[in-house]
Amino acid sequence: MAKVIKVGKKDSQYDVHIFNKSINKASIIKALKNNNKVLIITDSGIPKRYLNELKFILRPLKKLYVQEIPQGESSKSYSSLMLIHEKLSTYKFDRSDCILAFGGGVVGDLAGFAASTYLRGIDYIQVPTTLLSQVDSSVGGKTAINIDAGKNLVGAFYNPKCVLINIDYLNSLSDKQFLSGMAEVAKYAYIGNKKIKKIIENEAIKIKNKNSHILSMLIEESIKTKARIVTKDEKESGIRAILNFGHTFGHAIEAKNKFNLISHGQAVAYGMVIAGKISLLEGLINEKYLNTLIANLDKIGLDTDISKFKYQELKKYIENDKKVSEGKLNLILIDNRKAFKTNKFNSKNLQAALS
Repeated sequence: MAKVIKVGKKDSQYDVHIFNKSINKASIIKALKNNNKVLIITDSGIPKRYLNELKFILRPLKKLYVQEIPQGESSKSYSSLMLIHEKLSTYKFDRSDCILAFGGGVVGDLAGFAASTYLRGIDYIQVPTTLLSQVDSSVGGKTAINIDAGKNLVGAFYNPKCVLINIDYLNSLSDKQFLSGMAEVAKYAYIGNKKIKKIIENEAIKIKNKNSHILSMLIEESIKTKARIVTKDEKESGIRAILNFGHTFGHAIEAKNKFNLISHGQAVAYGMVIAGKISLLEGLINEKYLNTLIANLDKIGLDTDISKFKYQELKKYIENDKKVSEGKLNLILIDNRKAFKTNKFNSKNLQAALS
């Protein structure tokens, strides 16, 4: 039986369903009962058997279309967005129709933004297939594409009708993709979820072996944490900012490496170490706590060596970050084991952390 977690408030509330095996046919048909046409947006890296299984479940729908995009971050672009808009127009989609995002974070972000902008907004459903998208990008209503100046700089807050998570999809992930998702899971341990922190400390081997019971607990706890935060703050005007722990530097590292040499999660892991080091230099945490953070990331297989990154190389990307407000950079640091947002920090410590 699926676990269901509610996200959002009142009219914008939606359910996240977590299935240990295949997605329940009744759940997805129910979610689409008021939609006439459905466009599945997927990418070239999704195993064909998964796409065929989904199409089989959706057989009762007479007007079902599929649009595949190339795998990779480069597909989060204006050209991909225009392609989807043209397809929706060709298929004569209207506001009674729906987009179904079937893939990882790239597919979800792109499909969600296409849904938010076509006819000023049509329905969309998230069916995330990677650990990263299951615990992070599919929940919270953030949609976006990238531009040359930086990652996710053009987008909208737009909630899906629902999110359908199948843990079984994770069996097809490469180690790199799996670790990318685990970085986001680890992030939740440092913005308030003690249960996730304990699991990482005690069950690292089972995590690496993709133990389904452990993964189910980690996914559920991650989504509960994110749901609690985004329900309080849907538009990132307050507490939601702590979800960006590690992301300011992570996004800068991704942009510096053209969004394809280092995975998003690995970049965020580097970013958490950098933010942790700044927190130490600011006197907010002690060295033991920083070493524990680094050790826990190491345990699950993430690289924590930040010596390869220099401030001057990342500076222009950091300055273009979405979290710059009124010319000041907002950082998520750790104080007394809690994450918080601040723009009051010694800039020399930022540079020292990357020296």
